[in-house]
Amino acid sequence: MLRLEGLSKVYGTGDRALTDVSLSVEPGQVIGLIGPSGAGKSTLIRCVNRLVEPTSGKIFLGDLEITGLSRGGLRQARRRIGMIFQEYALVERLTVMENVLSGRLGYVGFWRSFFRKFPPEAIENAYRLLDRVGLSAHVNKRADALSGGQRQRVGIARALEQDPDLLLIDEPTASLDPKTSRQIMRLIVEICDERGLPAIINIHDVALAQQFVRRIIGLQAGKVVFDGSPDELDADVLTRIYGEEDWSATIRKVDEDGEEDGEDDDAGSEEHVAALDRERMAGLT
Repeated sequence: MLRLEGLSKVYGTGDRALTDVSLSVEPGQVIGLIGPSGAGKSTLIRCVNRLVEPTSGKIFLGDLEITGLSRGGLRQARRRIGMIFQEYALVERLTVMENVLSGRLGYVGFWRSFFRKFPPEAIENAYRLLDRVGLSAHVNKRADALSGGQRQRVGIARALEQDPDLLLIDEPTASLDPKTSRQIMRLIVEICDERGLPAIINIHDVALAQQFVRRIIGLQAGKVVFDGSPDELDADVLTRIYGEEDWSATIRKVDEDGEEDGEDDDAGSEEHVAALDRERMAGLT
């Protein structure tokens, strides 16, 4: 589904962020991208949708070469690539529903998006997605009234509203407490499994990556120095990626408590609230 061939990035300052990175991601496969700060993790995922322009190499999404696209072609291709951000990137004054519907901006004309006139099917899909991420009862809440975990759930629903072929996820748990972090990772992996959706997750928490993803790629100074299963991520491999350290605690997998976090539990579905919200949203069509 996604294929990188010899991807390199050198900034104007002469700093080399990526060197000859080649990898592929199959449908439904979720990859944890780990490495120290400055290893090139964020640069790599931003090169995929050309938020950062690669210096050399090729990027393919299916049969489409992303690196060979014009501005107009790139705009079309970006519809197929959902992005989930560390700091959520929500519009604080807009409601949960309006933020999710912004995932359709690449599909509607300027004036329809300006006046928030989205097609009925887009609104129905947004309701389904909000139910899936546990926010049916919060449709009309402003984004600035949500907890961190709830905001990240909105970001996930917004990315899925694009109906993407690929998810790029930049530090989705960095601003969250440990319990909520596990829930968000679990939600992302479950949704990717359900949809056969490939994803690359840039993540600093090695134990969390071990717990939830089946493939881990380690970057060091812009080069791939590890590509394997979580079980292969031993002290020697972590030393190769990060340098000398006592890794005994880091490679111990996080205990799974299987509970839902209290702060986000109020995001559960309430049928009568959802029905009222559906009536209010009719004005968007």
